[in-house]
Amino acid sequence: MANAMSPTTDLTCQRRGALGHIELQRPQALNAISHAMVLAIDAALDDWEHDPAISAIAVSAVPGRAFSAGGDIRHLYDLGRAGNHDAQMAFWRDEYALNLRISRLSKPYVALVDGLVMGGGVGVALHGSHVVAGDGWQFAMPEVGIGFFPDIGASHFLPKLPGASGMRLALTGARVGADEAHALGLATHRRASHEMAALLDGLAAGASIAQLLPKGDKSAHSTLSPGLDHAYQGTSLAGIIARLAALAPGDARAAGDLAAIGRHSPTSLAVALRQMQRGRGLDLEQALAMELCIVSHLCRDHDFYEGTRAMTIDKDKAPRWVPDSIEAVDPARIEAWFAAPWQPGDSMARARS
Repeated sequence: MANAMSPTTDLTCQRRGALGHIELQRPQALNAISHAMVLAIDAALDDWEHDPAISAIAVSAVPGRAFSAGGDIRHLYDLGRAGNHDAQMAFWRDEYALNLRISRLSKPYVALVDGLVMGGGVGVALHGSHVVAGDGWQFAMPEVGIGFFPDIGASHFLPKLPGASGMRLALTGARVGADEAHALGLATHRRASHEMAALLDGLAAGASIAQLLPKGDKSAHSTLSPGLDHAYQGTSLAGIIARLAALAPGDARAAGDLAAIGRHSPTSLAVALRQMQRGRGLDLEQALAMELCIVSHLCRDHDFYEGTRAMTIDKDKAPRWVPDSIEAVDPARIEAWFAAPWQPGDSMARARS
């Protein structure tokens, strides 16, 4: 019964025996998550969560380059340029509420990720109980490169990665392959791409999760060298950059990180640093509420629109950031972005406990 519960052609939500299966089907846009897709997934979870015939829920994507390369940034850009911030905020509220709901589902939620997984795609994958990385997995949170910030609960899960790995990913937008993701704990399981279809078939047949995806006995560990780990333990952007610069002459990874940070929005870098520092003590609901607060300010700021223009619309890859240096970022202004009108819990009214 394809599309039976999907008011959009960009995904299907179907019952397959004992499985509720969500398949992202927007390959022409790298399966970017639209507002309609968020609402369709939420409606499917309404139907499946308390249905005794459904023992597990899975999300996957049509074969291709991406599982989901993020949220529908172009649409959000157009809304903001038109001054329609209410519609922007409606998307982010519903998206974040869905992220929280996925984390609280009473049934196993299995994300089969084989391809690019970024931003909003991370939000519909990593908050579930089981995250399976296929051969094509490429994870990144590259938002600081378009004048945005790592959202969808990144304030919660990135700081909890081993060592300073989360800080590095937030500030550089670096990509992480399947084996490294499994080592860090971003993925709970690692499987070959050709095994994904059999996993879906097994879930549909009612096989137990414990049988299909047994728990491993490994512990997550940092994949950074001691020098890089130390560099990202810095408490300020200037300090982190200075440590990377000291490493860079003899460390290609540090040199690459330094170059990446230099290309990114200084405002976004300041936000991401503060997120990672604050997020260590937050649960997912609190982190999402904080992120909704940040985005309510950032969606009225220059850099999001300039970065999106330069990287995804004109594609000249030459954004003109305002301010254009880390030293010129006003710390008081950044701190204000973490303040009212939003408070922890306020944004989550639609989420089910």
